[in-house]
Amino acid sequence: MTVQDIRAFNRFYTNLIGALDYGRHLYAPYTLTEARVLYELANSADTDAADLRTDLALDAGYLSRILNKFEETGLVERSPSEKDPRRRRVSLTADGRSAAELLDERARDSVGSLLGAVDPGARPRLAEAMRTIRTILGDAHTPDGAGEVVLREPHPGDLGWIVQRNAALYAAEYGWNTDYEGLVARIVADYAEDHDPHLERVWIAERAGRPMGCVMCVRDDAPGTARLRLLLVEPEARGLGIGDRLVTAVIDFARGVGYRDLVLWTNDVLAAARRLYRRHGFVLSAEKPHRSFGKDLVGQDWRLDLHASGG
Repeated sequence: MTVQDIRAFNRFYTNLIGALDYGRHLYAPYTLTEARVLYELANSADTDAADLRTDLALDAGYLSRILNKFEETGLVERSPSEKDPRRRRVSLTADGRSAAELLDERARDSVGSLLGAVDPGARPRLAEAMRTIRTILGDAHTPDGAGEVVLREPHPGDLGWIVQRNAALYAAEYGWNTDYEGLVARIVADYAEDHDPHLERVWIAERAGRPMGCVMCVRDDAPGTARLRLLLVEPEARGLGIGDRLVTAVIDFARGVGYRDLVLWTNDVLAAARRLYRRHGFVLSAEKPHRSFGKDLVGQDWRLDLHASGG
């Protein structure tokens, strides 16, 4: 990648969203920077000029002129900061909040129109690509390099990682034997050898360059039905909402490519996973005791009607 590649992307994206097209009246009667200041004030419970200057990387004199203009036109008011008496708290007036809400409504409509032109099946890929850009470029400015979690397609070696981590984690946490590793290996091998990229997908949750979770969406034997398989989140990454994001990715993808139902099979001992499925609208359709992976378990079938749950 070169500097010119990034500059070309920047020109493409600013043109696409109309950042420089004031004829669209997205920000009128304000400039883009003024609109961004209004947005930050509308979405911050307690902020002052110093916070705004740091968050938006604005010149102090430029920001001061914007705030003076807003105060003169009745959009903001300033008062002593509760955090530091030497600072002045900046807050929106009723008129200022109305102006911010109007700008936000215009922005939502504009982005909604843009998204409406994107094929539903491509939207998860678009969201992941945007998260990838934010994560990679954001990490460059994050001292600890932690960054945020990004969902991406598998890279070479990731399918092997899915088998290895499933086997290791379920052995450590539930005492399952190598029968489970064999099952996972067959599922992954079937996908690797023969899958339809338009109807089947694998997601890897990555943080700071390391895989932290995974899930698969594959065709089921029943017509119009997809199956969620091999959901996993590393112990160190639990509590970050990764499981929610992985399940949401599968649901959005399955609905976007036209599946009617999404099903999965799990076991009663996986309590956290079952709560997650129920939270996303899955309904328990059947359960049956079985002896597998060296343990006595109760297998459960769950189903989600994608039409009934569609947004």
